[in-house]
Amino acid sequence: MNYLTWRLLFLCLFAVQTAFADVRLPNVFGSHMVLQRRKPVPVWGWADSGEKVTVTLNNQTKTIKAGKDGKWRVTLDAMEAGGPYQMLVKGKNNTVTFDDVLAGEVWICSGQSNMEFSLSGASNAKTEIPVANYPNIRQLLVKREVSLTPKDNMEGNWSVCTPETASQFTAVGYFFAKQLQKELNVPIGLINTSWGGTHSETWTSREAMNQNDELRVVANKLPASYEEVIQSGSARIQALLKTQQGGLPTTADEQTWANAALNDSDWKTMNMPGDWEWGGLPTLDGVVWFRREVIIPEGSKLQKTVLHIGSVADNDSTFVNGQLVGSTKGNKARDYVLPDGLLKTGRNVIAVRVTDASGSGGLMGRPDQLTLSGESLTIPLAGIWKYRVANVFSSSFMPGPNTYATQLFNAMLNPLIPYAIEGAIWYQGESNAGRAYQYRKTFPLMIQDWRQHWGYDFPFLFVQLASYNSANGDSQHGSAWAELREAQTMTLQLPNTGMAVASDIGERTDIHPKNKLDVGNRLAAEAMRVAYQKSGVSATESPSRGPMLDKMTVDGNRAIITFRNGGGGLMAKDKYGYLKGFEVAGADQKFYYAKADIQGNSVVVHADSVTVPVAVRYGWADDNGDVDLYNQENFPAVPFRTDTWKGITEAAKFGQQ
Repeated sequence: MNYLTWRLLFLCLFAVQTAFADVRLPNVFGSHMVLQRRKPVPVWGWADSGEKVTVTLNNQTKTIKAGKDGKWRVTLDAMEAGGPYQMLVKGKNNTVTFDDVLAGEVWICSGQSNMEFSLSGASNAKTEIPVANYPNIRQLLVKREVSLTPKDNMEGNWSVCTPETASQFTAVGYFFAKQLQKELNVPIGLINTSWGGTHSETWTSREAMNQNDELRVVANKLPASYEEVIQSGSARIQALLKTQQGGLPTTADEQTWANAALNDSDWKTMNMPGDWEWGGLPTLDGVVWFRREVIIPEGSKLQKTVLHIGSVADNDSTFVNGQLVGSTKGNKARDYVLPDGLLKTGRNVIAVRVTDASGSGGLMGRPDQLTLSGESLTIPLAGIWKYRVANVFSSSFMPGPNTYATQLFNAMLNPLIPYAIEGAIWYQGESNAGRAYQYRKTFPLMIQDWRQHWGYDFPFLFVQLASYNSANGDSQHGSAWAELREAQTMTLQLPNTGMAVASDIGERTDIHPKNKLDVGNRLAAEAMRVAYQKSGVSATESPSRGPMLDKMTVDGNRAIITFRNGGGGLMAKDKYGYLKGFEVAGADQKFYYAKADIQGNSVVVHADSVTVPVAVRYGWADDNGDVDLYNQENFPAVPFRTDTWKGITEAAKFGQQ
């Protein structure tokens, strides 16, 4: 072995020894972090086996020896709010220093896209961000990652809330923290670990899933490695495309797909706008063509026509009658001005070639944005489109957060445990709505799972689903979203839980309502009740939440609904004083819109078509934004039903989709 080889070997061995010798901590610890006040504070990390580690903070010094596995952990004594401090973690060969450390209140912020939703997208972002100078509010943003086995570290950094950083804070968490700081006058730390579109099952540990008969079967099917996932994903998509269209086309075939004369009778169909992953192409990243025939009436004026496509995920090339009319990159609205003479009365064909590199794909705007318009012409284009896949990217086979259960618990929650926290706020459920009945068990299971791993029953506060017209669901057709809201309400049976109702602040055509201020403030009000036992606040009768169904009695043709949490009294938020959102049914289980009147702490409900009321529902629809019952403290009533008639999600189980 020559000198150069020996030298390289020596340097490699030295580097390995140095790496093992350095004391280190997981990334949940860092400069600018907030540590939980009034609770013992665990601090942990890695070092050499048997190495002495000393942790110093705020006149405390704790010393421990690393175990045989190189792991160490000390627990700092509880302290009051304060700072800034410096934390020193000293090992044999190095010292880790964290500056600007505060003690205050620490809250986990988790869920799917409405928790992930950043302050930059909130309705009041333009006025809020320039003045968001709150040095005692901090956020740790956990980087997205998946894992089939529990991890002990994650990527992320603590940041101080300033006008330069606030735009990347979770909007719900920001407004929650702002209100809490106003109430408590202590530093607030937010640990933002969220991922859009994710199921609750991916946030639940394997141990917890094994406690549930329905989920145990799924947990036992978890693959050993992602190589296995990629292989099975590739085989699944190949089989899907073989069934749908006989496989992928040749380049020559695809070049004909813009032509108006193309025979597309064997193409599959899908509703647009929408996400193609929910429309028949799950997990697919690649190139998909969409075609739509448009019949223009005789005598129409065809000058100055514009094709409005709305936003597209991610890039498009759009053709009308075989001619390219525009191409755009990025998720933004498209408005393509058509050349005079391109359209004709009678049959026309629009073809859109969509390229999507990751996540959702398709025409993603609002239905009213998808139109063909001119001086005297408006043709809606939302609805059934034909589609065919032209190409599949390898990312389609890579595991997503919902590919298997437990992945986000393993990668984005387990590394945070046992960091001392006060509690958690949670905004999720949209992705579980199709399994709403099962959510009655899986959601409480997840909460109890988190608490068991942390070792105490910390407060867990969550947002009930906002109004959104997911599938025109209502009492006549069944509503998965209403059933999911019911499951969320039932979860309040767990101790130390609270719920913020958001039915009144949703947006009919947008699953991401931009009013996050009221959501954060309502969660903060629940935190004051559940976590901080605000003076004068009872655990059962609280002005931090709205009226909740107590019972129903029947008097002739009238149903009388009494409420808990009436606060200073019930009121209708309608300029004419009318209550909306109530329905009543008789024994035939047919619901009719009802007249409702406030009488004291009760609401009297009746409908001319129902002589003997059997059941009353309030806000029972996907889009239940017309509800307007509040208490005097301005908190909205919780949607409810008095019946237990069979819903539409009872048979749906996780792993069957």
